[in-house]
Amino acid sequence: QVQVVESGGGLVQPGGSLRLSCAASGRIFSINVIDWYRQAPGKQRELVATITSRSATTYADSVKGRFTISRDNAKKTAYLQMNSLKPEDTAVYYCYAEIKGDSISSYRRYWGQGTQVTVSS
Repeated sequence: QVQVVESGGGLVQPGGSLRLSCAASGRIFSINVIDWYRQAPGKQRELVATITSRSATTYADSVKGRFTISRDNAKKTAYLQMNSLKPEDTAVYYCYAEIKGDSISSYRRYWGQGTQVTVSS
């Protein structure tokens, strides 16, 4: 059984920083692409950042230069460092990871439960 769990959310003032973590556990052979998504109240879920197995990264225009995605393969964990936070970054942040359980299985994608980020003074 594979689980993906986010942590690190909270309340922060505008201009502040947070670091989110996405930890995968269970029967894992390899982890391919990891995405961070977010969903604000009344809005559709949007892709924020992506990191490949070779650590190539892409970002939504709205977070470029402020957010940094990274991963530690040994710890089966990805991170989202968020700096210069704005009120419009307020959302539930989700991790979406592509995981293979053994050498012969196909990759499957797993969502975490989300972590709330609130940017407010």
